Amino acid sequence: MTALETPLEIGGVEVPNRLYRAPVLECAGNGETAVDTLIDELEPTAASGVGLLFQGASIVTDRGGCAAPNMTRVHDPTFVERLERLTGTIHDHGGRVFLQLAHGGLRSMATWHAEYRRQHPDQRQLAVSRPPWQLRALDRAGMISLQPDVLSTSEVWDLAEQFGRCAGYAANAGYDGIHLSAANMSLVQQFLSPFYNRRDDEFGDGVRFLEAIHDAVREHAGDVPLVTKVPAETPSPSFVRRHLSRADGVAIAERAAAIGYDGLVPVEVSPFWDMSIVRGAFPDRAWDASDLQDDYAAVFGGRLRAHAVQLLNRLQARRFGHEPGWNADFCRAVRERVDVPVLLEGGLRTRADCDRYLGTTGDNPAADAVGMARPFYAEPRLGARLLDGEDALCESCNNCTIPQVAGEPGRCRTPAIVREQARLKQDGAYERSE
Repeated sequence: MTALETPLEIGGVEVPNRLYRAPVLECAGNGETAVDTLIDELEPTAASGVGLLFQGASIVTDRGGCAAPNMTRVHDPTFVERLERLTGTIHDHGGRVFLQLAHGGLRSMATWHAEYRRQHPDQRQLAVSRPPWQLRALDRAGMISLQPDVLSTSEVWDLAEQFGRCAGYAANAGYDGIHLSAANMSLVQQFLSPFYNRRDDEFGDGVRFLEAIHDAVREHAGDVPLVTKVPAETPSPSFVRRHLSRADGVAIAERAAAIGYDGLVPVEVSPFWDMSIVRGAFPDRAWDASDLQDDYAAVFGGRLRAHAVQLLNRLQARRFGHEPGWNADFCRAVRERVDVPVLLEGGLRTRADCDRYLGTTGDNPAADAVGMARPFYAEPRLGARLLDGEDALCESCNNCTIPQVAGEPGRCRTPAIVREQARLKQDGAYERSE
């Protein structure tokens, strides 16, 4: 039986406890205030006692690849060197911080963000293969814009090398490890997914790309711990016939562990745009926000199209349940087959669920660590309360997520939760117990 407070070793790095902040959008960009923004976002969480923080998806290329506005790029060693101030701050609080490396591929803003396309009319999306017919149909309908640049074999090798270079920059800046974004429709998931990958070279086996990135990280960053998400595409809509089953996901996890990945985060996600990434209630407050209507129209190409996306969002919210720890069964299946730490995230909101999935209460453990993401938007210092046995305030209303398509920072927008967080703060609930 493993308690939440028990230390955990990942690739030779000791994490002080088994609670982690899962990757979310910090919306820091790369400007003069980027490092300060990241510190403002992450330091309170480290100060609250959370053992491991994953800085959200950071793009490895100098252009394209961003799946949302204001994502941070880490292709420039001069910029990444400045992040040493962030890693030092996390370490001062006794925490560990891993950098998540990413590229959006066909999910990049050039595909779906109308205003971004207007500003970057010649920007193409990196693609694993010719886009599947479902995306081409959306393109013909004017819902998205496809300008795919299918990677050659040599370009795939170059991209893997770029992941490695960025990992080296991060290690030099004091990051304790690297987290690979291989889910949520990222380019790495697109390599792994039969929905996207129809290549006839060695990278037709998407795990070969995982291996190439692993080797490049080892070359540039040495033995820094390397963690990856592992997708199973079980929430795929019915019109997506070719997708990763849970058994496929377990097989990918086994191969990743054999390659040398030091930790795995199994997640059940779709290869298509839907609410499987952020399950929960339909975010009516966010969609109705009067100050964001013009922004939504610019993002989606007009008010009518914005309303169409809103309707699809409403329908999708009904499709997916959001039971706590929705990835638990997948994590448990992976954990039984590998000998590296398995990390669980997805809908966790209570200390009781954390304990249950760690096996503290005598249940069959699903994971070696448990993480939350959106609850930290509502309570940046949530760790103190969770480690004291309390529960998160977050109700998975998703009002924090939709505004991010318009470049808004991630923050709780539900007044009752904001008021309760302020009351708890005034009462000293976020002060760490000794």
